[in-house]
Amino acid sequence: MHVLRNLQNSINCLFIIAKQIFMKQVANSSFLKLTFIFSTVFLVGLSPLSYAQEVITIQQAIDKTLTNNLQVKQSQLSESLSDENLKQSKLALYPSLNSGVNQNMNWGRNQGVSGLFENTQRYNLSTSLSSGVDLFNGFSKVNQIKQNKILLDAGKMNTDRVKNDLILQVITSYLQILYNKDFLKAAQDQLTVAKQLLNQQQQLLDEGNKTLADLSQAKSQTATAELNVTNSANALSISYLTLAQLMDVPSSTVYDVQLPIVNSFTNTISVVNPEEIYRDALTTFPDIKLAALNTAASKIGVDVAIGGLYPRLSLNGSYGTSYFYSYNSLAPNQTLNEQFKNNLGKGIGINLQVPIFNGLRARSTVTRAKINLLQTETQEQLAKNNLSKIIYQAVADLKAAEARYQSTTNAFLAQKDAYYVIEERYKVGLVNSLDYSTAQTNRNKAEIDVIQAKYDLLFRAKVIDYYLGKQITF
Repeated sequence: MHVLRNLQNSINCLFIIAKQIFMKQVANSSFLKLTFIFSTVFLVGLSPLSYAQEVITIQQAIDKTLTNNLQVKQSQLSESLSDENLKQSKLALYPSLNSGVNQNMNWGRNQGVSGLFENTQRYNLSTSLSSGVDLFNGFSKVNQIKQNKILLDAGKMNTDRVKNDLILQVITSYLQILYNKDFLKAAQDQLTVAKQLLNQQQQLLDEGNKTLADLSQAKSQTATAELNVTNSANALSISYLTLAQLMDVPSSTVYDVQLPIVNSFTNTISVVNPEEIYRDALTTFPDIKLAALNTAASKIGVDVAIGGLYPRLSLNGSYGTSYFYSYNSLAPNQTLNEQFKNNLGKGIGINLQVPIFNGLRARSTVTRAKINLLQTETQEQLAKNNLSKIIYQAVADLKAAEARYQSTTNAFLAQKDAYYVIEERYKVGLVNSLDYSTAQTNRNKAEIDVIQAKYDLLFRAKVIDYYLGKQITF
């Protein structure tokens, strides 16, 4: 959920920075034409727009990311480790079985059968087979299996959480491309208007109806518009690169994105109920389910730790034989088969271990397990509280975004009409260049505001779908 807050802040910052860059260039027009020429030549070779071939949808971008992203693969490997831990804990219930072979040879002065020390050479070979099984160990092994099952589910849920975070990042990057495309188109339209005005001012100057100051103002506005196109094209190229890296495809991949239809969801915003969204998210949102699984695992972890306080009862058995040979023995040595048969030994026993004092290690383990349980319970409740806050905030942001989109659209239409009137009057000399420049700036700002509002509304609506667990489509 913290990823969502960071992404929301990031996209807002990107909108604000883009607006500031656009408006700042209105006041700075020196050496802009030279910058535009070099930047345009550079972007011709890099911009995805020049060679766009594949058009991908938001779902295709999500699918590519979830298939290729290494974070998902890393989480899936963690799942495999949890699965292996579960298998091992189940096998721990089975009896152990071990075999061994021991071979020794010694020589020198040793006490013989007669009791006297003499030089001897002896050879000994023994084999054994042993087995043991726990009859009772405080149910630690059984509880460990239960805990490992939950930890495996938690590992799978963590993969879902990673995927969810990546989906939100894809949505943000995808919308940033759409925003930058519209921003570039607006800048190109303004450049077209500025060039037309510059040509007109040059003709009027040649006819003696305008001054050099009017022509300089038109050149400044054209240079500013050219730089805005350059900056917008560069921002678009970077946003394409960002999404490509997120999808983990080659950075040189050429693609385009499918445009959304904003009006398709603006009429459904009023029916969004934050409490209903929260209740649904409690049962589907991976962050909450992961927190609940961690709590469940911690509860069983306490039972596993308590098992260390109980006595341990185990059953063991053994089966073995040996062979002995002495080179200096007065008595004849039996053959290998004879000794293996005659020296055969069997055994069975029960072992009881009662923990009395071991540095309070077992009790300390129980205490740590209980503290860990309290931590996971707190984290689960904190996750629920954060989810409730974010959902209520997301619904409020969505309604505000709808209102802002409607108001900025109305403001843009009004500024557009006002600019048209000022432009016509400026062409015939009824308005000075300062008033015309101000009207153009106001129109540009209004257009940027409506572009930002449109994609902010789209982003807020998709955030609601994200919490509802719906497929993200445009």
